[in-house]
Amino acid sequence: MTVRGAVLVAVAALLTACSASDGPSDAPAAAPSTQRPTAVVTPTADPQTSRLQALAQLAEQRAAALPSAPPTGAALAANGPVLGADISWPQCPKGMGIPERRTLGLPMPLPEAQYVVVGLTNGPGFTANPCLASQVAWIRERHLLASAYAVVSRPDAAAVAEHGGTGPFDGATDVGALANTGYQQALANVATMRAAGLDSPIIWVDVEPVPDFDWGDDIEANGAVVQGAARGYADAGYDVGVYSTPHLWSEVVGDLALGLPEWRAAGETSQAEALDRCGDDWQIQGGDAVLGQWVAESRDLDVTCPGVTDLSRWFRQY
Repeated sequence: MTVRGAVLVAVAALLTACSASDGPSDAPAAAPSTQRPTAVVTPTADPQTSRLQALAQLAEQRAAALPSAPPTGAALAANGPVLGADISWPQCPKGMGIPERRTLGLPMPLPEAQYVVVGLTNGPGFTANPCLASQVAWIRERHLLASAYAVVSRPDAAAVAEHGGTGPFDGATDVGALANTGYQQALANVATMRAAGLDSPIIWVDVEPVPDFDWGDDIEANGAVVQGAARGYADAGYDVGVYSTPHLWSEVVGDLALGLPEWRAAGETSQAEALDRCGDDWQIQGGDAVLGQWVAESRDLDVTCPGVTDLSRWFRQY
């Protein structure tokens, strides 16, 4: 089954609500004693119908199609760990963006980076990375591999009122309206990505606390937003992965287990620690490890996990 197919299966199941677990942020997740829930809300539209509706919505935004990146002849096979980086609004020139997330002018990736994972938002959902197009141009000029990630966040009441009734979930229920709003966050990010000329085989859903945009303590509601976002990317035609840590994931959505590929953060540590996060002890939500991330000298650095050999599954070559 493809990753996208797994998302559609996962979001179609109605299981019990997830429950929070408290664990230290610097310790691996303990093995669950019971089966973890794979969904908190059931879509009312079948996958084919909602996919067609998503593509129609993107077409209205002139974002239904994206020209393929020209091949450069670079090999996409990996014979060992491959170094890369991730960037987003902090790397934009200083002074751009929403008031809560003014850009910082942080350095772009090192020359050793062979791929770049690009953030689509300016922090929370429904806000676009203010220099995404120039970052995509930077990647194209260097003929790097690229993919995309996007922060998902708890929507406010105004966003739910605007978007809660549109999507594959029952907008008449609280969790359905939240899931639809997460779904619309995803489609907005896809439109942003395509408008900037960025293509990616996968979109990583960044799940973590978002300062100034509090998730709150209702993990079932939070899980509905995350589940809706994952469904939105899948319906738009992308594979879906999760970026987080076991502790941060649990803090936001409890023990929800979507079973998606994982990009695992290690913080201000080292490449060795990032590679250690590829191990089973650091599993976030039941998925396989693809990337490990660490922070050094104001840069987010990444490395492919053992067993990742086909880079074309995770990146587009520019």
